[in-house]
Formats: sequence, structure tokens, C-alpha cells
Amino acid sequence: MARLLLRGFDIRKAYLDVAAQTQLIDVLRPILKSAPLFQPVTPSGKEMSVRMTSAGAFGWVADKGGYRYQAQHPKGTVWPDIPDTILGIWRKLASTQRDPDCCLINYYGKGARMGLHQDKDEADFSWPVLSISLGDDALFRIGNETRGGKTESIWLNSGDVVVMGGPARLTYHGVDRIRFGSSKLLPKGGRINLTLRVAN
Repeated sequence: MARLLLRGFDIRKAYLDVAAQTQLIDVLRPILKSAPLFQPVTPSGKEMSVRMTSAGAFGWVADKGGYRYQAQHPKGTVWPDIPDTILGIWRKLASTQRDPDCCLINYYGKGARMGLHQDKDEADFSWPVLSISLGDDALFRIGNETRGGKTESIWLNSGDVVVMGGPARLTYHGVDRIRFGSSKLLPKGGRINLTLRVAN
């Protein structure tokens, strides 16, 4: 495991070995069955290229009504609990004082990307955001605290974990592309990104 600090982002390369990654995929299966992936839509009506769902007390949604956290899946059911296996990673790397109340699950299929954005829908920015990469490689771009300016990019691989806290908490970041089929973790390819947040 190697640890990199890039613009305040604490990047733990190969933090999870293959067995730990496989275990996470296994605990995600019942979540995805209970709270299926859905295609979010921006307020302007444009479909995002990622599909998503959540676990925890709150889930993040995007639709014509805006970006927000809510207590129910779009189909009207409550979100499943965040598994202890995932909470354990948060407690080791992010905080032992408070657990996250949202685990956003993004699935990147072939051609999916995520434009530069800030995670700013949370009530308290003093808590970090923790990101876990599973599956195909992703080209992760890090910008600045305001739009524009020079950016830096790094490939995130399956098993990498990133902690965004302190000055990096409101830094713009995104995923330019994935290398579809670069990992064998997901039988049909693609990337799953778990993002743990204190939402409320």
C-alpha cells in the first residue's frame, strides 16, 4: 500500500486487497437488490452517465427538483443500512467520532464519466468524504476550490481509497473516463465508487 497526498486529497493506493474488494462486492449485492440503481437527471433535464443508489439514513438524488439528500429511494422505500464492513473503513481512515449517514453507490459503465464538481449538499463540511474504488480504473481529476485553473489527474485502481477532508473538502473533482474491462472484479465490467458522507 502506498499513500499519496495530492492537493490535500489523501490517496491510499491498494488499501484493499482482492479478498477485501470481493467481500465488499458481496455485501453490496443485497443493497442493490433492495435499492436498485437508477439513472439520475440534472435539474436541467439531462441524464447523468452514471447510475446510482445509496445505503444509510439518507441517499443522494438528482432530478428536475434539484440535488439533495432524502430518506427514501425514488421508488419510495427506505434505503438499506450501511454494512459494517464499509463502516469499518470509515472508522479506520476518516472518523471514529461519527459514522456516515450516507453511502452513495455510483456505477460507471462503458463511457460513463463525472464532471468536475464539489460535494456541497451536506449540512456540515467539517466531516470528510471517503471514496472507495472497486472495479475498472478511473482517471480522477482534481481541480481547485473554485472553478477553473490548473488541474491534476491520477488513475484510481480497484482497492484504492481516497479521503477528502480539511482544505480538500470543497475542492472540485471528477472522473474523466474509465478503462472499461481493466479489472476482473465485476463480471460484466465497469466501476463501482462508494462515497461515504455525513449528510445531515
